[in-house]
Amino acid sequence: METYLLDWANLLLRWLHVIVAIAWIGSSFYFVFLDSSLTPPEDEQLKKDGVSGELWAVHGGGFYHPVKFAVSPPKLPEHLHWFYWESYSTWLSGFALFLISYLWSPSVYLIDPNVFVWSPAAAIAGALAFLVVFWLLYDAICRTLGQSENGDAKVGALVLVLVCVAAWLATQLFAGRAAFLLVGAMIATAMSANVFFWIIPGQRTVVADIKAGRPVDPIHGKRGKQRSVHNTYFTLPVLFAMLSNHYSFTYNHPQNWLILIGMMFAGAAIRQFFVMRHGFKLGRNAHPWPYAAAGVVVLLALIVWLRPAPVQAVAVPDVVSYAQLKTVIEQRCVMCHGEALQSKNVRLDSPEALKQHAQTVYQQVVVTKLMPMNNATGLTEEERALFAQWFKGGSRVD
Repeated sequence: METYLLDWANLLLRWLHVIVAIAWIGSSFYFVFLDSSLTPPEDEQLKKDGVSGELWAVHGGGFYHPVKFAVSPPKLPEHLHWFYWESYSTWLSGFALFLISYLWSPSVYLIDPNVFVWSPAAAIAGALAFLVVFWLLYDAICRTLGQSENGDAKVGALVLVLVCVAAWLATQLFAGRAAFLLVGAMIATAMSANVFFWIIPGQRTVVADIKAGRPVDPIHGKRGKQRSVHNTYFTLPVLFAMLSNHYSFTYNHPQNWLILIGMMFAGAAIRQFFVMRHGFKLGRNAHPWPYAAAGVVVLLALIVWLRPAPVQAVAVPDVVSYAQLKTVIEQRCVMCHGEALQSKNVRLDSPEALKQHAQTVYQQVVVTKLMPMNNATGLTEEERALFAQWFKGGSRVD
């Protein structure tokens, strides 16, 4: 029953997480586009009101005219919409998913004895430390260098180094699948913390000053904009890290940390192309195609590098019987898929049960090689070949 309820919790939380993440990323992308597409106002009244940019747009059968004030509007409306629950909901649902999946069963998901041997409690503490320490270091870099001369470039370079070090360290401590997801969660935590600790508090200070009739310090807007821009470059790397658990050829590679860094770099470069593309259309900067080209080149290089080696022939019988598989299943599978423990409600300790899950077994054991998790039971290539031949032969159990 516990496994069944955990599966439902995983499904509902994952559904929620995707929905709110779409809302957060969508609003983030829209406001980056909006900021990059604003042009100086033409209306004299708008200029007098302190409007620094405007945009005319058409969507869904209607015309829209958003404007941006240089520091603050002359008067606040009664209703002011705040963009923060999208961020908080994404992080909370994502952390809940991480909790019921990876932290709930650290011995299965976090720890790979072939990578690093430590206790479940230590692995959980280490995973949580990644989230906290990365934020503290990233935030310190931004606070120290963010407002200095060429601050954006300095911050960008140091954050890149920090992410690379974290990616390498995670893959040296955790199972590959967990390491990739943990690096994504680490960056996503910094993104949401940017909203919680800097963007929203700064906006609240500005609103309070306007209502009290006090002068508005433009530093709050500058800091919020800086963190918001960081968030948009973090987005595509985080999305790759979250999706990577479906593609074992990335995180199971001996140099998986280089793959992770390469994919995240490609995502950030491609995002830079789209950010600067709006400015190019208005004549503010050169065409940003080199960024897109750099991202594509990295992706193509990874595709070539990770191409599968020629498969060495494994001697297997033309027809594999259930009796031949039974020994392998008893040694490699039933400890998690037997009567005592029915992981994912899948049992493989009888001919009928094995045949019922034949398609899933073939997909997980032969195609994706996700099972056994982290190959904890040492399933060999010859044994995987037996599963493949048995499935292709009709999954017979007689």
